[in-house]
Amino acid sequence: MLHTSRRRLRATLLAAASASLVAAALPPPAPLGIGDPLFPQLGNPGYDVIAYDIALTYRGSNSEPLDAVTRIDALATRDLNRINLDFTHGTVGAVEVNGESAEFAVAGEDLVVTPPEVVEKRSPLRITVRHISDPRGPADAGGWVRTRDGLAMANQADAAHRVFPSNDHPADKAYFTFRITAPSELTVVANGVRMAKAGTGSTTTWAYRTRHPMATELAQVSIGRSTVVHRQGPLALPVRDVVPTAERTKLEPWLKKTPEHLEWMERHVGRYPFESYGVLIADADTGFELETQTLSLFELSLFTSGSYPEWYVDSVMVHELAHQWFGNSVSPRTWSDLWLNEGHASWYEALYADEKSGKSLDLRMREAYKQSDVWRADGGPPAAPKPPEPGEKISLFRPVMYGGSALVLYALRQTIGKDAFGQLERAWVSEYRDRTAATADFAALASRTAGRDLSAFFRGWLYGKRTPPMPGHADWRTEAVADR
Repeated sequence: MLHTSRRRLRATLLAAASASLVAAALPPPAPLGIGDPLFPQLGNPGYDVIAYDIALTYRGSNSEPLDAVTRIDALATRDLNRINLDFTHGTVGAVEVNGESAEFAVAGEDLVVTPPEVVEKRSPLRITVRHISDPRGPADAGGWVRTRDGLAMANQADAAHRVFPSNDHPADKAYFTFRITAPSELTVVANGVRMAKAGTGSTTTWAYRTRHPMATELAQVSIGRSTVVHRQGPLALPVRDVVPTAERTKLEPWLKKTPEHLEWMERHVGRYPFESYGVLIADADTGFELETQTLSLFELSLFTSGSYPEWYVDSVMVHELAHQWFGNSVSPRTWSDLWLNEGHASWYEALYADEKSGKSLDLRMREAYKQSDVWRADGGPPAAPKPPEPGEKISLFRPVMYGGSALVLYALRQTIGKDAFGQLERAWVSEYRDRTAATADFAALASRTAGRDLSAFFRGWLYGKRTPPMPGHADWRTEAVADR
């Protein structure tokens, strides 16, 4: 036994020495990425995230950092002597890899972890990061949104890693569990289904879990003085709306619309793809609405300011709902595929306004066609958008992504007919449910559905500098770019 123990000790010392030599030979930590054309340093190679478990402690002030522990379960897709995570705007206290303490460093917007030994390809990988999640900072930077009474999240397109360490790219979808501890007088809601709620007097811990994989940019946690309103959608789908308690009665005329919105979308594209749906109405001035998975984020003023007609608010609600199919269930493989998200959501927004409020789809598309060349000059073609402006990442969301991309779908319907178009839409969300997909996948499915090669159509409509002639509307004209 003594001899065996010495041999084991010797082997342990040799392994430790070898690990030290490997670590010493590694280059300095550097940010990585998966080569996204628009966000080249977003995401990280070498592993596939299976699940996130995120624990947050909120102490009652949205100007105070939250204590956090993020656990990531992943599978190594190659040998890893370094593991890069997207993370910024938060302090890291400690990191473990497969239960052992690991060295870490910050490089750009990456947390670079050096495990005590090489993680072999096809090996399970558990990374545990103890960190601070900081809600302070510029409101337009994304991540946490500071509401009048707490917090919500707005992570699109690349801001989830301002909240928690992650592989922050929609190409790597995963399951999520959230465990949030907050003062007991507050309500906490997150994506998915509530699994537990346990109070200890002054604080309560809430746990939520998604039943479908989710992109990091769609994560949502709401903490505040809120009321959760429950009702049923089609086929007994649970619908839960989260609203400021003080505005509950005023908002009811809007909240009760959601089941009908769901029924309308299901008639067009098929069964709702997730475990629940609802709207999160935040008392904050965001300037946008956001399709966070199963719980779309809206700013309160959209419903209470009196600045918008009812038909418009209705159609915006449908826009975010449509994203649950287009963008959430079927997620973009790269950010250049964003037109598939926004084009479809804008299409169903316009179609709903046409069918329910008499706001002519043809007139709306004709106006979009008129502006289309200007939009392409400003933002690039729908499937080859220009990168966002430096320091203004949200500028990716230009008009060409909305009206310009819906126009592509209108032209496609004009080309293949309404029946084939409807068949395509249902097939798209069915075939790629819970997956990622690219523009080439949509073009290929459209060609199969139509029974003919549509590559020339998509080449012109998605990548051309100028908008092609509109099928069936030879009299439609675009505004000259030089006139702008």
